[in-house]
Amino acid sequence: MNKSLHIISFDVPYPPNYGGIIDVFYKLKSLYELKIDIYLHTFEFGKGKQDELKKYCKQVYYYKRKPFINSIFSTLPLRVNSRQNERLSENLNCIEAPILFEGLHTTSLLLKTSFSNRKLLVRAHNIEHNYFYGLAKSEKNILKKIIFKIEAFKLQRYEKILDKVNSILTISPLEQSYFKQKFGDKAFYLPAFHKNNTIKNLSEKGSIILYHGDLRVADNIKAVLYLIDILKEINFPTVFASSFKNEFLSKKISSYSNMQFVIIKDKNHLDDLLKKAHINILPTFQNTGIKLKLINVLFNGRFCLVNSKMVENTGLENLCEIANTKKEFTQKIIELLEKNYTTKNFENRLNSIHLKEFDTKKNAQKIIDLAY
Repeated sequence: MNKSLHIISFDVPYPPNYGGIIDVFYKLKSLYELKIDIYLHTFEFGKGKQDELKKYCKQVYYYKRKPFINSIFSTLPLRVNSRQNERLSENLNCIEAPILFEGLHTTSLLLKTSFSNRKLLVRAHNIEHNYFYGLAKSEKNILKKIIFKIEAFKLQRYEKILDKVNSILTISPLEQSYFKQKFGDKAFYLPAFHKNNTIKNLSEKGSIILYHGDLRVADNIKAVLYLIDILKEINFPTVFASSFKNEFLSKKISSYSNMQFVIIKDKNHLDDLLKKAHINILPTFQNTGIKLKLINVLFNGRFCLVNSKMVENTGLENLCEIANTKKEFTQKIIELLEKNYTTKNFENRLNSIHLKEFDTKKNAQKIIDLAY
């Protein structure tokens, strides 16, 4: 008889088209491959029901997220309060199995129910209050900036809910250090799940510079504006790609002859862009979590140019080129455009101990061991 696991996801994990949900989807896929019966509970607010999930889950339950206006005056964080649902509690009680909560967002049930007879695990996708303070810092809109700061304060206060769980699965060494200091031995480092099985060995030269990211996120919007200012002076084709269109950025990008904005249609389209890129350029202004786009580039791309905040405390620093000012980025881009991506570059990734930590099958087994 197969072991069972409830997974509560903050969003429908298909298609896996942005960071956190990529981790959720490839985690449940890896658990399915290890013969785990998965009961997926997911909050739906725009993606609709996805038949693809039936391939990997014994059963999929969908719940509507409450409108934000109903949550804004709650003492609970907006992202937690908007995911409260009585039907979820009833469905969890129908099948006796350990529960994996994806993020603090999904843990409101623990305010009223102890689930004392089963193992409870929480995937910490970020240090959530730090993430929201960072969003507030990047945000230009004053009202959104205030909302992010209030949410950060509420999340920091709410975090003590993790006292009620057995294990906290942290997504990067930075988060592991924080949660271990605060919650002790219940914190376990579990690297991000992703789609890659092999590191691609590409030709020496690519034909574009590529930035890709979720352009609904303030930090990524800030990164694109920062890069436009640098890349407008570089005479080389540059592509900004996202699954989500941002009209303001799209118009700004199209005003430069060497730049274009493209919508990522699916993972094959992104793979094709990565294959074409000579330089993947990925600055961030928040060193929270692990950026899955970084892992994707290191498995599927050529040169990866980042700032320190993207790779700090990840162990992946030596696999990337690092710049921290506009002048440094410009110099590095000019240097890399003259360089070939060599067999030695490929072998450095192939032999990287830290990149080997991202073995999805081994990491799925760690979840099973903690749940049982």
